[in-house]
Amino acid sequence: MLNNKLISLFLISLLALVGCQSTGGQLAGSASQITQDSNSALQYLYANNPEAKILAKRAKGILVFPRIVKAGFLVGAQYGNGGALFKNGRTAGYYNIVAGSYGLQAGVQSFGYALFFMDKSSLSYLNRSEGWEIGVGPSVVIVDQGVAKSLSTTTAQEGVYAFIFDQKGLMAGLGLQGSKISRIDPN
Repeated sequence: MLNNKLISLFLISLLALVGCQSTGGQLAGSASQITQDSNSALQYLYANNPEAKILAKRAKGILVFPRIVKAGFLVGAQYGNGGALFKNGRTAGYYNIVAGSYGLQAGVQSFGYALFFMDKSSLSYLNRSEGWEIGVGPSVVIVDQGVAKSLSTTTAQEGVYAFIFDQKGLMAGLGLQGSKISRIDPN
């Protein structure tokens, strides 16, 4: 009985958290703060993953989410408010990310990730979509240790490469499939 109450309380809290986050730009913080946080996260990624820095030289745009929180127990949610899109070293837009899931899962985790848009058509898809659902549209390759070792400017042929970094906490499984990225207008 106590376990059911704890599970219910956790799920209600999780749903309230996700519901509160649906207001978009109002919770994202200022544009300058998002840019600063995203740039710091990108520098952290470069320092810990030299392949990302090499890939950045050819990227048409880099979308950085410095902090995404994922929580779940059977039903899960993931949210990141305040990512910046960089083009030619300058901020070109602001975004958030939301995802929901169900299945055998439990835990809470935070992480950051960066999406490297390698061609104009992939970047154009992000700009013209009314919320890009990852898995629909340009193909995305999640760069892990194995992919990173074989990745170079000549072998990088996909539209978008995703680097997940700075993971904290415990959560069974981590993926981007089903995540929806939407443009926001921070204060």
